[in-house]
Amino acid sequence: MFGVGMFSGAGFQSKSKYMFGKVTVQIKLVEGDSAGTVTAFYMSSDGPNHNEFDFEFLGNTTGEPYTVQTNVYVNGVGNREQRLNLWFDPAKDFHSYTIFWNQRQVVFMVDETPIRVHTNMENKGLPFPKDQAMGVYSSIWNADDWATQGGLVKTDWSHAPFFATYRNFEIDACECPVSLAAVDNAKKCSSSAEKRYWWDEPTLSELNLHQSHQLMWVRANHMVYD
Repeated sequence: MFGVGMFSGAGFQSKSKYMFGKVTVQIKLVEGDSAGTVTAFYMSSDGPNHNEFDFEFLGNTTGEPYTVQTNVYVNGVGNREQRLNLWFDPAKDFHSYTIFWNQRQVVFMVDETPIRVHTNMENKGLPFPKDQAMGVYSSIWNADDWATQGGLVKTDWSHAPFFATYRNFEIDACECPVSLAAVDNAKKCSSSAEKRYWWDEPTLSELNLHQSHQLMWVRANHMVYD
């Protein structure tokens, strides 16, 4: 469990960094009036030219839906925000949030339903994050200057502290030693004749038909901003 008060926030990070695979955590978000708070679950590399995959859960006033913002940074450049409202109350129970990453795509999933896909389009001259190992992080903090209704609704500190609860943290990914250079990490974590990784299976190079229909449903019914 992590909480945020008027003068504090909280977070955790993995001890290791990873390239490719899947990371999942179950989170029960802040209940009641969570306006102004942001609970984040993300992967990130280091430095100004870092890569990053973000889940950010933007709190709201009691009775109003949580907004989930996802973002992808490549070589330090973000500005790829998407927002959607969840089809359930994420503060009433635990739900799973997953980042799946291989050399073809990055998939954000909620309870195994894909809500966003970032596809490798290097063939069109667009960079794709596949050369930097990433740590896994989560945090909760106050961001009432922008998080809820564009910053119009501020945090009500009379309801503090605000808690998010975590369980079943799972990583099935390629662990990268700190001593290895980036090029060696990429080689180590890519399939070869000697070793085949599950995330490189051809069936995982894109969504299957059922997942594609799920993503279309999410975008048609719950997308707020792209």
